[in-house]
Amino acid sequence: MAFDFKKLLSVLASPRWWWSWFMIILGCTLLAAGYVLFISPYNIVPGGVYGAGIVLHNLFPNIQVGTFGYMFDSVLLVLAFIAFGPRFGAKTVVAALLTPGLMNIFTKLAYPTEEAMQALDPSQLLGGVIDMSDHLMLTTIVGAVVIGVGVGFVVREQATTGGTDIVAMMIQKYCHISFSQGVLIADSIVVLAGLLVIGFGVGGVEAQGWQLSFYSLIAIYVSSRILAFMLDGASYDRIIFIITSHHNEEFRRYILEEMDRSGTYIKTSGMYTNAEKEMIFLVVPRREMPKVQRAIKEYDPTAFMVVANAYNTYGEGFKPMPEKHELENM
Repeated sequence: MAFDFKKLLSVLASPRWWWSWFMIILGCTLLAAGYVLFISPYNIVPGGVYGAGIVLHNLFPNIQVGTFGYMFDSVLLVLAFIAFGPRFGAKTVVAALLTPGLMNIFTKLAYPTEEAMQALDPSQLLGGVIDMSDHLMLTTIVGAVVIGVGVGFVVREQATTGGTDIVAMMIQKYCHISFSQGVLIADSIVVLAGLLVIGFGVGGVEAQGWQLSFYSLIAIYVSSRILAFMLDGASYDRIIFIITSHHNEEFRRYILEEMDRSGTYIKTSGMYTNAEKEMIFLVVPRREMPKVQRAIKEYDPTAFMVVANAYNTYGEGFKPMPEKHELENM
């Protein structure tokens, strides 16, 4: 297949392409800074390959957390390529390899001596300016927010930072477990390793107490909530299923004319009575949900209604469909 030079020039001339790469680099930078400044110095282990790197750094202090990240991500990317083929685009490869490199650079810049860098001594971090040894909850939350924002920037550009995402996908494929459960399993193993090594001192490391594991769990929760906010916004759209025993033209006109929305009629029947019914499928922004509830109460108070969150809604009146090149570069 011939190389399409014109297509390459077209992509390079697109401001959206440059913006996408800028956001990925910014996201990797924030992710690396979050670990180096707020998480790693306090031995908080928020799962993932970098959490595993923090655990291993305590066992082998002459090897930096970012270097362990390189080791894990390089192996995982190769395994992912073998297991899934060329499914992981350039953006994911760059994000997975750029982040640990930035972590090592920031670590060298943040500590004045090699000894301080190996110890990840927070009292010498940036000259002790942001030493939060007495405020572990604060550094956990700040670090988790920064990490969540960084990962959010990367994921919004149809990429991932590798790590436990790849592990979870492989668990899903070979163990027939859902992706979210795979992430939970991978992160749980890392947190448990942190509890054993850092909390209880397994491996000859000075024990720092099991309480650190609670901060690790808080960091995982906060970063996941920030990531969800980055991807879905402050609120989700609402999926509404309305089951009614008769066609209601007034409600139909209200949806079409007053709300300027549309929906879908689905013919159905009751399981118990076998009577024919009509189900209306609607998707509306969260702020418009009260209007639908009031209309149902007014026009069809005996209707049965189910409401659920819609994590992504594409189409007229909502978000535009992703561009083809965005899907291809995922």
